[in-house]
Amino acid sequence: MAKRDYYEVLGLSKGASEADVKSSYRKLALKYHPDRNQGDKEAEESFKEASEAYEVLSDADKRARYDQYGHAGLEGTFGGGGFTWSDFSHAGDFEDIFGDVFGSFFGGGRTLRRQQAGPPRGRDLRITLELTLEEVATGVDKKITLNRLQRCEVCDGSGAEQGSKPEACGTCGGVGQVQQVSRSIFGQSVTVTACPACEGVGTVIRSPCSECRGQGRNRGSTTLSVTIPAGVSTDQYLTLRDQGEVGARGGPSGDCMVVIQEKEHEDFVRQGNDVVYILPVGFAQATLGGELEVPTLAGKSIMKIPPGTQTGKVFRMRGKGIPDVNGRGVGDQLVQVVLWTPTDLTREERELFEALAQVEKERLASRDKGFFDKIRATFGT
Repeated sequence: MAKRDYYEVLGLSKGASEADVKSSYRKLALKYHPDRNQGDKEAEESFKEASEAYEVLSDADKRARYDQYGHAGLEGTFGGGGFTWSDFSHAGDFEDIFGDVFGSFFGGGRTLRRQQAGPPRGRDLRITLELTLEEVATGVDKKITLNRLQRCEVCDGSGAEQGSKPEACGTCGGVGQVQQVSRSIFGQSVTVTACPACEGVGTVIRSPCSECRGQGRNRGSTTLSVTIPAGVSTDQYLTLRDQGEVGARGGPSGDCMVVIQEKEHEDFVRQGNDVVYILPVGFAQATLGGELEVPTLAGKSIMKIPPGTQTGKVFRMRGKGIPDVNGRGVGDQLVQVVLWTPTDLTREERELFEALAQVEKERLASRDKGFFDKIRATFGT
């Protein structure tokens, strides 16, 4: 059975932040954990599916490959033995999940729930990059301009006025978190949340920067160079790590997604890695055959058509299409012949066509007679 999209599994969009990925997985892990659903095979499979999705989307390199190539980009990632979480090797990332599960079911444990401290991560950006079919076929380097919140150059992102610096928060002691302890029949529970005084940053600013008003960032623009590989398609995207908006008060930057959009082509229609070209051919050319000049994505090319070519006939020009984005060969160009019928004839052309029409009429009549003779012979009439 085909694997579901990892973002769909976690109930997220492709632009989801790392915090969103972790939060969504936490909820699913608690819901479907085998210890909470003993004997429920469907819950066990849902748990494994969510864990596999988290393993990919929480890892920057794996997520980048998945975003660009889908499941095919991860072939071999999990080895020949299949994907399994029976050893809970990722539990270190989720003491709050697995501590809660094991503490609740085996008793006496301490439940520890944490929220990440420190300055917040910046917003992810999404831009659309239009490409011609020729650029898709060859790959291309493009310049893109991003209007975004960038690190304040005056305070270097600290948010504090020059000559001063942020001070440790007196409420949380600079750790950005506060703890609340409670007890239940399952044991002691410690909930760790972001400090309300410093909003989880761990510091407070007494003298805000006059340029950014204590935010550590202000709006600006930057130009980046992006390398687009050959064979990309509409709605595929590249993720530029840390090229989104910078977080407030020195927080890490978000990412930038560059979404591909193919421009409509005047001559070609793309079908997967193949391209289709409609070739108008006159009656005389179709009847006599010969060599015709045909445009391709790489320039003009010569194609032969045999005598008696019928309208609708499709010819295949090998290797004249789009390279596969995964490096698995190159598509073809399909050339469909369409008979061209003139609508505005000169006197000389009309005389020629009238003479030809008379010859065709006689030939068709002769063929019709032979056809009906065969039918009569078949049925003995």
